[in-house]
Amino acid sequence: MDDLFAPEPSASSAPPADAPLAARFRPRTLEEYIGQSHLLAPGKPLRRLIEADRLASLILFGPPGVGKTSLAELIARRTECHFERLNGVESSVADLRRVLGAAITRRKANGKRTVLFIDEIHRFNKAQQDVLLPDVESGSVRLIGATTHNPSFYINGPLVSRSQIFQLEPLSTAELSDLIDRALADSERGLGGRKIDLLPEARAHLIATAEGDARRVLNGLELAALTTPANARGVIVIDAAAIEECVQKKRVLYDRDEDQHYDTISAFIKSVRGSDPDAALYWLAKMIEAGEDPRFIARRLVILASEDIGLADPQALPVTVAAHQAVEFIGMPEGRLPLAEATLYLACAPKSNSAIMGITEAMGAVQKDEVVQVPKHLRDSHYAGAKKLGHGNEYQYSHDFPDAIAPGQSYGIAPGRFYQPSDHGYEAKIRARLAEWQKLRAAR
Repeated sequence: MDDLFAPEPSASSAPPADAPLAARFRPRTLEEYIGQSHLLAPGKPLRRLIEADRLASLILFGPPGVGKTSLAELIARRTECHFERLNGVESSVADLRRVLGAAITRRKANGKRTVLFIDEIHRFNKAQQDVLLPDVESGSVRLIGATTHNPSFYINGPLVSRSQIFQLEPLSTAELSDLIDRALADSERGLGGRKIDLLPEARAHLIATAEGDARRVLNGLELAALTTPANARGVIVIDAAAIEECVQKKRVLYDRDEDQHYDTISAFIKSVRGSDPDAALYWLAKMIEAGEDPRFIARRLVILASEDIGLADPQALPVTVAAHQAVEFIGMPEGRLPLAEATLYLACAPKSNSAIMGITEAMGAVQKDEVVQVPKHLRDSHYAGAKKLGHGNEYQYSHDFPDAIAPGQSYGIAPGRFYQPSDHGYEAKIRARLAEWQKLRAAR
């Protein structure tokens, strides 16, 4: 039988001193909480509900390490609720009934409300989730469920409809860096009691490998601090090699705005242009592994499709545009798949630079040569008085002739001046077609 008047449990009690840094360093107030500013910044919806104590039941979903458990504990503490925690993997219907019964008794005995936090709530089966419904609807317990899966697919509809759903996002680079600074400075719960020098490249690698997961950042930082010996001055210097060992992920030498960035994308483009799919995939993998913006890669592929393939394979541009849209739609890491598909398509496609050469020549002519005036027979004739000016006179409508080619018709620019189709892929057909049309056009 639960003791209703026992001291409050985990939401208020501090973790033991030997607990992992990620457990010791949980935020104690909303002001200490890092991340989720779209929900918790002053004036944002969840922050307002917490401060007004107007929360019903919640379902928090998002990737690991973004603060779901910490937020549940903060809500219980801020709203002065008793905190109970269950896990969807371990807990049974009997555990649920015990906690729910105790919550009802507690409310009757001393008016104390209960927050029931269920981690991995998506692991509960339908029967277990149904047990929660009556007490959630009546308000006997304030449910906070946490899941890494979309509630719309993994949690019963009736429970979803009785809950407010908030999506938590991975922490940004700036937020993770702020978390590191706080952990290094805090001598009470963090690592402030040690002299630690975290080198910039080590910080960057730790943040990059965490992929927005605060727990991974703190665990990696603590392991590096505990396993790196101090130097002669008593300072623990944590370099990139130490972080590599602690997070078990090799650091890719890459910078976002300097030589490695430009050199790697250059190697990538030249490999695709040179029709080497294996090299292209390697440079693509390096950029992805180093955390390059996938949208940047996708944009380069779109440009490459027009610059280096063009009409030699007219499908190259639609494939890359689709890859760009897919990356925007599904994000990473799955976005690597359409990027790889588009990369392979372009690398294996016939090549032609006729589009960029043609437009460059044409723009050069416009900028440097005498501007060609529009011939009268090509000018707009769809207004009163145009015919009197000679506009449209002697124009031959193409569709009135075989193959839609009007013999003797000039369009102001000599044929073949700018566009020089290659003999590669589909463009070889275009080259032959243009030659045939030139014969028809020259006939009188």
